[in-house]
Amino acid sequence: MNRLRTLLLVIPALILAVSCGDDFTVLAPQSERNVENFYQSDTDFEVAINGAYAVLSSNDLYGRNLMLLHEMRSDNTLNDGGATGLAESLENISRFIELEDASELERTWAGSYKVISSLNTILSRIDNVDFDNPALDDRIKGEALFIRSLVYYNLAVTFGNIPLQLEEVTSPNVEINQVSADVIYDQIAVDLEEAEGLLPASYPSSSVGRASSGAAATLLGLVHLTNGNDGQAETALRRVVSSQEYELVPDYTDIWGPSNENNIESIFEIQYKSGGQGTGSGFTEYYSPDLSISGGVGGGNVPQVPTDDLITSYDQPADSRLETIGTDLEGDPYLNKYDATQAIAFDSDVNFIVFRYADVLLLLAEAIGEGTEAYNLIDEVRSRSGLTTSSSTLTGSFEEILLNERRREFVGENKRWPDLLRFGVAQQVMADYLSDEGYEPENIRLLYPIPQREIDTAPELTQNEIPDRPKPN
Repeated sequence: MNRLRTLLLVIPALILAVSCGDDFTVLAPQSERNVENFYQSDTDFEVAINGAYAVLSSNDLYGRNLMLLHEMRSDNTLNDGGATGLAESLENISRFIELEDASELERTWAGSYKVISSLNTILSRIDNVDFDNPALDDRIKGEALFIRSLVYYNLAVTFGNIPLQLEEVTSPNVEINQVSADVIYDQIAVDLEEAEGLLPASYPSSSVGRASSGAAATLLGLVHLTNGNDGQAETALRRVVSSQEYELVPDYTDIWGPSNENNIESIFEIQYKSGGQGTGSGFTEYYSPDLSISGGVGGGNVPQVPTDDLITSYDQPADSRLETIGTDLEGDPYLNKYDATQAIAFDSDVNFIVFRYADVLLLLAEAIGEGTEAYNLIDEVRSRSGLTTSSSTLTGSFEEILLNERRREFVGENKRWPDLLRFGVAQQVMADYLSDEGYEPENIRLLYPIPQREIDTAPELTQNEIPDRPKPN
């Protein structure tokens, strides 16, 4: 096991050790008592940045909740745990009727601002220390800027108008600077430009899993697209392509599973390690019923299954990507991307891929816009899956073709809901998907409500507009 994976997974308590209690989570101020004698050496900053990676892997963020908020929210997967009892909140998310006190919203918000707070402390203090290794100074600063940008991106997509805090907070008595999502994206772009220049293009095997310059440029391209800056997105994404650090794995099914992690297509993925230390992932449980050892798919904890609507969207049977949708012992479909054997429930070795090279190619096609080059980029991804028909001849507009391709390529990778938002079709697509239940476009929320606990703690926060509840038949 490589050194990074071991380090960042055995110290997930770091952020909790330097954060104050859960009673104030809007900006998660640091405790001066806890950090007074910390952040003094190279090692201190290495421990701190590894702790930030660990929080990314937590259930508050990529380990669970972002899957619910960005994948189950869409027409790709649905909650298979029922609509009552413990599963009711999951059903509410998938049906756009979640409440402001939903634990999934509270924990995602709180976890995000806690890691942002820790990263702000790193960035505020790092220039005050003379590193024994100056290159390590740059790398950690770049990693902190990248992770903070990634967390802010997910917050902006999820909640829209959110507090922007870039400096270390040491007291709850701080002005809340709630800004619109486009302001967040502008700031992210500035931070990622700096991060890309500070981060290495690649790492030795002992440090696999850290953010690279390619990861920063990929996120930068996505953020520019989200903010409507197609030209700037194209420039950033072309840098990733021209770096020649990445390429498509020849066989789509060889992307997945513990033995294929951190491969040539992977740009940034969240690292997990089984072994009963609380550092494994739950994705095998969430998606793979026949491998679950906790009582069926999900074991009562966020079971996810692919929708019929998704399955029929594939070019069957030619599309090899359909092989990642298997059939369980009862004949029902399930997503097998996260299959793995494990000795303990919710303790899988399976990583989560945040960015891979196929994403760069399709994002670049989006940035360029309709034309021969863009269609060729789409076809490069399609041909890997055995599809020989040129995308330029497919039915629908360029945007529809591209969005459908992204849907089939990235199912289970938390991209569908952000994609629908970015393409401006979320309300219509989801209303069509839920039309049998009486949904209209106006019933589809584009933003989640800010957790009520945060509104109560900081009354100056403005709640997102909440439309009338859908009235299913």
